[in-house]
Amino acid sequence: MTKPEDSLSTVGGPSEELPPEELMALRRRYLNPSLSVSYRDPLKIVRGEGAYLFDSSGRAFLDLVNNVCHVGHCHPAVVAAGQEQMAVLNTNSRYLHDHIVEYARRLTATLPDPLEVCFFVNSGSEANDLALRLARNFTGRQDIVAVAGAYHGNLSSLIDISSYKFDGPGGRGKPQQTHIVPVPDGYRGPHRGSGEEVGGLYGDTVVQAIAAADARGTPIAAFIHESIISCGGQVVLPPGYLQQTYGATREAGGICIADEVQVGFGRCGSHFWAFETQGVVPDIVTMGKPMGNGHPLAAVVTHRAVAEAFANGMEYFNTFGGNPVSCSIGLAVLDAVEGEGLQQRALELGGAFLEGLKELASRHSLIGDVRGLGLFLGIELVRDQQTLEPAAEEAAAIVEAMRQRGFLLSTDGPLHNVIKIKPPMVLTRRDIESVLSTLDAVFSDPPGGGSA
Repeated sequence: MTKPEDSLSTVGGPSEELPPEELMALRRRYLNPSLSVSYRDPLKIVRGEGAYLFDSSGRAFLDLVNNVCHVGHCHPAVVAAGQEQMAVLNTNSRYLHDHIVEYARRLTATLPDPLEVCFFVNSGSEANDLALRLARNFTGRQDIVAVAGAYHGNLSSLIDISSYKFDGPGGRGKPQQTHIVPVPDGYRGPHRGSGEEVGGLYGDTVVQAIAAADARGTPIAAFIHESIISCGGQVVLPPGYLQQTYGATREAGGICIADEVQVGFGRCGSHFWAFETQGVVPDIVTMGKPMGNGHPLAAVVTHRAVAEAFANGMEYFNTFGGNPVSCSIGLAVLDAVEGEGLQQRALELGGAFLEGLKELASRHSLIGDVRGLGLFLGIELVRDQQTLEPAAEEAAAIVEAMRQRGFLLSTDGPLHNVIKIKPPMVLTRRDIESVLSTLDAVFSDPPGGGSA
């Protein structure tokens, strides 16, 4: 029985009056204990608008990490699309409906040929799990090559290919059918630099992993990669990397899976899909997060041969995937990206942001590297520019200091020393100038003292 003191409800509905400390106590009692909360002083966020979140006191925070709300928190047209369709019909995809085929048509029009067959699901995790099923079914094989530090989702099948998880706290190590290759990191990895030669050297590690699997008698089903490495440290793939790895994968009879869950839909600026920056076409593309601007919508898109091989008599049905409300929202998101010029905005503002961060790096020795494409950026902090000793504690302290000043950031990377920046795409030039000036002040007088 619920105790009165535990209730969050009043006659008028959920209360917003409980202070953060009481909410934390209730979270600890009723929610999964592995569910983390951001910041030492947790925020009670009650509203979002554009690139901003607002706490229960009404204070605004510039959101620099929420790449889910791609076209801005509570975008009016996206909200209206969901409300209007929900008031008319929401059911499964076994009935004919215009929205699902119109959305599939619009979505595939953004992709190169021959990517033309859609499977709609609810999350990036579901999308990547289905991509593995498609690859294994098509090839009749099980082994997967994946990149170190990668995170592809929270399902068991994806933990098995995500070294970010299986090599981390609570992980059980690499399964035998997973083959891990180094992060193609030209700053910290074994091969330094950003040219095609470096891309080739890292590509060689994938070639070697494929050959080793073949020699063991378990040839690979697929090579899966993020088109820009996210949890592995906001790493941009070096030139030529995917051309070489795709060629080797296909020569070995495997197929290529591009995980665009975090970086798709124009975020990289120069292209709608980040894999396009490498001049390749995957066999399977997975997408999620920004697709529904916060609504649970994701997809797998592949070519016809892979899709037809999957139609082997076992129906694939997803209760909520492709429902009219989700597709209506997805269409509104595409309208916003295209109609508001958000890809071009990411190109222009992302370039200005990156240049501003590089200028900060020239004056603050704590900044070892800045990198990224469009509005997907990373700042790697080091204690020594020569040894590259990671500055994880300093990174966490700077994130906290920025939060106190009204800017929401987070850390990532295998050494937890990379500050990641992946905001809603409606960020403004004035927002960026404000971030840069505040970062400059924080780096000039870093938390805990010391030299930055």
